[in-house]
Amino acid sequence: MLEFTIPGTLPTLNEIIKASKSHPIAYANMKKDYTALVMLHARKLPKLERTDVDITWYCKDMRKDKDNIAAGTKFILDGLVKAKIIKNDGWKQIGNINHHFEVDKDNPRIKVELHQI
Repeated sequence: MLEFTIPGTLPTLNEIIKASKSHPIAYANMKKDYTALVMLHARKLPKLERTDVDITWYCKDMRKDKDNIAAGTKFILDGLVKAKIIKNDGWKQIGNINHHFEVDKDNPRIKVELHQI
């Protein structure tokens, strides 16, 4: 099992939709920035051919819906590709994706575990 942590939070689905409607480049910039953030934290992991992904979202509070929070998975998988941990984020490289949700008001973060299969 490989693990890395992303400090803070990633954009929710509502924030992604709002950005994509506000300006054509707003979402592109958001995706670029958050994909790079994930890449920065994952870059020292070894390469994997195929992996299951367990994501634990440590949220500041319970105000946002879990499905809204989990939209950040897009940035995580794209960041793993950009860091060259996985070749692509398709069915051949990604097995199951599991989500877990916790509250940590003092230290919101995202813990990503990769289980080689």
